[in-house]
Amino acid sequence: MNSATIHKKSATDLLVTIPDSSVDLIYTDPPFGTGDVQSLLKKSRGEIISKISYSDKHDNYLDFLEQHLHQFHRVLKDTGTLYLHLDWRWVHYAKVMCDGIFGYDNFLNHVVWSYNFGGRGKSCWPQKHDDILVYAKNKGQHVFNWEDIDRIPYAAPELQYMGRSKEEAEKRIASGQVPTDVWSMSIVGTASKERLNYPNQKPIALIKRVITASSPKDGLVLDPFLGSGSTADAALRCERNFIGSDRGEEAIEVMKKRFGEMSNVTFIE
Repeated sequence: MNSATIHKKSATDLLVTIPDSSVDLIYTDPPFGTGDVQSLLKKSRGEIISKISYSDKHDNYLDFLEQHLHQFHRVLKDTGTLYLHLDWRWVHYAKVMCDGIFGYDNFLNHVVWSYNFGGRGKSCWPQKHDDILVYAKNKGQHVFNWEDIDRIPYAAPELQYMGRSKEEAEKRIASGQVPTDVWSMSIVGTASKERLNYPNQKPIALIKRVITASSPKDGLVLDPFLGSGSTADAALRCERNFIGSDRGEEAIEVMKKRFGEMSNVTFIE
């Protein structure tokens, strides 16, 4: 049985305890550098009955990011991959920083998660996507399980008949295609069964796609900014082992409720 270990500590404090070249995959969704306090209210009959929040204020966000990126590079195996999940605010600066730490030649993808949900201002194009930078520790040695990736429907299935037999085309259409670097997926909405009332909770489907593609079965997945625990949940569903952390009391309480009495999930405080 695969296992997950979740520490109540900062990402920095966790990372310094992890040996060199020991992690197969890092997927992490750190604070985005919004400069605000991120919060989520739960209401009943118009009354606020709970509030979960965390601070996203940093004296120097890029310094904060850089110290973690150096540690990410150190702990990844030569076959390992980093998925750094950010948004439009800092991703362009982070790309340059990652090029310096991981090497420009080890850049694999800039994945765009398009969720097309929520309000739409009228002063510019509505910002309805996040950005995920993907870097290999050593490109060419990295794991990428092409055959295991979830397939999606063809946008124009009729084009599959061009130059193919009817039988071959219909087989391809039925199988679907491997996603490109633009992932259209819903957020964790208010009616979702996944919803844990934690700010900026990421969908299991998105993280499962990452883990399935870029780590070996029974490999070790790391997320030191764990939040509601979605990465740990996805890792266990994908038959991987997991280590992660969050320093927030509210995050730890949410995760304890999420995993209940699961014997393969250990909390260390």
